[in-house]
Amino acid sequence: MRLVQVSIPAGKRDTVIGVLDEEGIDYMLTDETSGREYTDIAYFPLPNNAVQPILDRLQDAGLGDEVHAVIIDAKTDTSRRFEKLERKYAEGNGDPDRISRQEIRSTASALSPEFPTFVAMTIISAVVATAGLLLDSPAVVVGSMVIAPLIGPAVGASVGTVLGDRELFRDGLRFQVLGGTLTIASATVFAVAVRFGFLVPPGTDVTTIPQISGRLTPDFLSLVVALGAGAAGVLSVASGVSVALVGVMIAAALVPPAAAVGISIAWGHPMAAISSGVLVLVNLLSINLSGLVVLWYLGYRPNEWFQLDETRANLLKRAGVLLAALAILSVFLGGVTFTSMQSASFQEDARDEVKQVVVDTPGAQLLGVEFQTTDDPTFSRSSRVVVTVGRPSGEEYPDLAERLSRRINAHADNRVAVQVRFVDTETVPA
Repeated sequence: MRLVQVSIPAGKRDTVIGVLDEEGIDYMLTDETSGREYTDIAYFPLPNNAVQPILDRLQDAGLGDEVHAVIIDAKTDTSRRFEKLERKYAEGNGDPDRISRQEIRSTASALSPEFPTFVAMTIISAVVATAGLLLDSPAVVVGSMVIAPLIGPAVGASVGTVLGDRELFRDGLRFQVLGGTLTIASATVFAVAVRFGFLVPPGTDVTTIPQISGRLTPDFLSLVVALGAGAAGVLSVASGVSVALVGVMIAAALVPPAAAVGISIAWGHPMAAISSGVLVLVNLLSINLSGLVVLWYLGYRPNEWFQLDETRANLLKRAGVLLAALAILSVFLGGVTFTSMQSASFQEDARDEVKQVVVDTPGAQLLGVEFQTTDDPTFSRSSRVVVTVGRPSGEEYPDLAERLSRRINAHADNRVAVQVRFVDTETVPA
């Protein structure tokens, strides 16, 4: 529920009263004595989804293009007329929690902190995320998402587009570019300091740390996560509910991958840095695209008819650019997904072949199968298969390695080395 305060210009009192009476709205009037162009102030409670239609009616009735209104979040109205008003707008205006254009614009603007605060919080979140990835600590990584102030620019750019607010769109776009660049730069500087400050053991292969490796192989599921984050972000704002948890989800799609870019640069893994960078771009573009689509679907438009065509054209153009960029980047995602599926299929087939060969070898016992992969963590392929076989003491299997190699390589696109390690076993008498 909202309490709306409307300033009434001279000569418009009867017009405002007529609209409110016609809609069945309880209201109170007070004199305006500031000496400006307003003579009265009207106060009236409205359901959330009634605010925009009533303000539009007041505007059309003659209050001008910019109705001077103050909209306050209220808790309770005990009037029977308000209950009727709720039922009326629940039936005719869809989502009862949907807020007005004015509210969503001001909310989107307020989500982005002042520039110095935005810079400081972005740097802190990047450093914390980098430390969390290197520590392989999910809790620390989640903490970095809470700090990151990234939901505001993403929502601001989408709201600015659908409402034709160029300044809001430009601010959102500028802060998104600044936030992404600053996160990667901060993560790189901190990761370099960690590496050469010997804060991690020398020779550590950072690409094998689970919290990092998961950000080096982006696939199509990453696209789904980012689209969901963007849609949830604008839905939470449009419903007037808390965006804190949704902000964490958006940050989850952006901050850890950006930190992984910085770590990859610091450790000299260019392909890993590119892969993580693609993930950041895909997530950023997807969040913006889903935000535009959801806001337009919810019916947010400029009120002035002459702005509608221009806004629609800008929306289509920006959505087209986002779709084209995502289509290009999806080629990379498709390559990673295909490689991962191939690798998983090869390893499953190889294990089956190893089990069958060992079973067919009298006295042999399969103790383990290990796959060694190429150095590239993004398009990783198995380069060597190490099979550990138990054998009775003194038993020899001179052709086992050759048989395993022949059966395993029947499923490989490229030649895979096969190594067999024997472990002597003894049978303990019962």
